[in-house]
Amino acid sequence: MNFSRPLVPATLVQRYKRFLFDAILADGTPITGSCPNTGSMRGLTAPGSPIWLSEHDSPTRKYRHMLEIVEADGRLVGINTGLPNRIAEEAIAAGQVSDLDSYSTLRREQRYGRNSRVDILLADPLKGLAYVEVKNVHFSRVGGLAEFPDSPTERGAKHLEELGDMVEAGHRAIMLYLVQRNDCALFRICRELDPAYARAFERAIARGVEAYAVRCAVSPAQIVPAGPMIVDEPVLAVL
Repeated sequence: MNFSRPLVPATLVQRYKRFLFDAILADGTPITGSCPNTGSMRGLTAPGSPIWLSEHDSPTRKYRHMLEIVEADGRLVGINTGLPNRIAEEAIAAGQVSDLDSYSTLRREQRYGRNSRVDILLADPLKGLAYVEVKNVHFSRVGGLAEFPDSPTERGAKHLEELGDMVEAGHRAIMLYLVQRNDCALFRICRELDPAYARAFERAIARGVEAYAVRCAVSPAQIVPAGPMIVDEPVLAVL
């Protein structure tokens, strides 16, 4: 996914109220912008961090700038949770997620489950249906290891349960973790920060849900899928 125009470098002052941030542009101008990530962004909100912003000219927007990338420990990390579905489609088309590129049609945001919408629905006359839920990942505490979630997520656990329901209904179900950073080779569920989600993940895997992770190459020009990662799945024999 290429950004439609060059991102603007700035320095983070603070991120607050989940949706807002203050920053200083390269020319010294202070600005307030919107943050397209309502999560904790753990490890990515340190004052003084280099950041990159997209600019929007629409008169209906309250804030001209939107936070897209944060530099943490010398690494660029994408934080916009509105992008992973688009990047996931690119990863699927590039053959980076199992055999999902072999399905004949792809549709976005389809209703399913318990009043939910699945991010991607794949269909094929021979293979049937494959339900793909995409989660944005940017959290890393240990070099080379990406983790999800970075805070409790009841909604995420609900999605895992609904994917399991699709498997039991005779379909294929996939949990795809889209890691918006390129410094990790291993993905793991963060049990310490959300044990309930970890249990839901273990149950989903036991029911036949597939789990994959894809890392991204991140730059101020583009964020693109850069290949599959190892997913550290639970040992189902102990469940």
